[in-house]
Amino acid sequence: MGKGTTKEMTSGSTMKLILGFAVPLLMGMLFQQVYGLVDTIIVGRFLGVSALAAVGATGSINFLIIGFCQGICNGFALPIAQRFGARDYDGLRKYVGNSAVLSILFGGTLTVLTVVFCRDILLLMRTPSDIIDLSYQYIVVIFAGIPAIILYNILSAYLRSLGDSITPVVFLILAAVLNVGLDLLFIVVFHWGVFGAAFATVLAQAVSGILCLILIIWKFEILHLKREDWNLDSFYVKYLLIMGLPMGLQYSITAIGSVILQTAVNSLGSAAVAAMTAGSRISMFVVCPFDALGSTMATFGGQNVGAGKLDRLGQGLRSAVILGAVYSAIILLVLIVFGQNLVYLFVDPKETVVVAQARQFLITNAVFYVPLALVNIVRFLIQGMGFSGFAVFAGVFEMIARALVGLAFVPLFGYSAACFASPLAWIFADCFLIPAFFHCRKKLMQAGSDQM
Repeated sequence: MGKGTTKEMTSGSTMKLILGFAVPLLMGMLFQQVYGLVDTIIVGRFLGVSALAAVGATGSINFLIIGFCQGICNGFALPIAQRFGARDYDGLRKYVGNSAVLSILFGGTLTVLTVVFCRDILLLMRTPSDIIDLSYQYIVVIFAGIPAIILYNILSAYLRSLGDSITPVVFLILAAVLNVGLDLLFIVVFHWGVFGAAFATVLAQAVSGILCLILIIWKFEILHLKREDWNLDSFYVKYLLIMGLPMGLQYSITAIGSVILQTAVNSLGSAAVAAMTAGSRISMFVVCPFDALGSTMATFGGQNVGAGKLDRLGQGLRSAVILGAVYSAIILLVLIVFGQNLVYLFVDPKETVVVAQARQFLITNAVFYVPLALVNIVRFLIQGMGFSGFAVFAGVFEMIARALVGLAFVPLFGYSAACFASPLAWIFADCFLIPAFFHCRKKLMQAGSDQM
């Protein structure tokens, strides 16, 4: 039996550590986005604009439910990062066992509820009648695959909490390649339509989760649990829920605003939905570095708080912000020059209105990528520091901004207003998060002084 690689982020250059952790993590996220990109490209090019709009119309509800799953998994891993930083390996394994049981319970409950009420949700979102059946065929399969999604996310979160951001990437690369092959097989050869795209995504995610599980059993002795570690303990369950639920709710509350916005865009017709779908898919891909920085800062914050090295929190924040700002400037230039060509991956150039609106969405968002970088960096750092509840309030600010645009401005100004929904949400969240970071750091320092 081998030994898995772990990494402590409690000493050394913060810039070097953050880059070293984030780059492999970024590769994993990019390949994870390949799932969505390949689905969308193949659906748009082989099945047409109606099928593309059908998949896009499910985007916000997909984000609401799957985002909640990802959030609780990431939150459950934060106490593990803290125990790893403190070198309390018995406590670490207890948190692993309790979080695994909670993940199974959450996963089973969400799967049943979302599958049963799937069509009702689409009707409430005013999904256009010409695409609602296709939307249902796609999203019900994604919801049925929630256990596979949770399996990968919780196991990869465990590995990242130990400082290993490379292993999950390897499995995601393999899964992404498998996803491409299955998409082509199910859609082009078997003619399964949007159902085939969703099934390929879930199957590929299940493979990456199973591979993570096999490697943990084989190489990561620190994660090998005793029978008593699986017993739910109120102390550990309470702290896991305190850390996990706010992170899950953060995604879901944010997504509520997205659902309201998506409902408003749905009312503009299938062409507008298709344009925002194409623009959103490209945007989700190019903002992966911000997501990678966020996940990195959660582990960085957790380990350094666990080790009592609070002075490194500000150092890490500065390093991450510099990286985020530099990338924001570069990707804005790239999208201005090549944005329209990227849209052609999803939509036939003859669809001139859809192409123009998708490019408008891309550029409008890219101008505000620095505020988005701050949202990810600061929010996840605060969560790693042990203040997950603040993430919920940040999500509320984002929800308010998107809901305001969806309810008030889209009916008045149409598609152009929808393009400004996310930038406004990021700015609202930053106005809360930046002061919140300094407040949380002050509380930790005061607590440390009181213990001396």
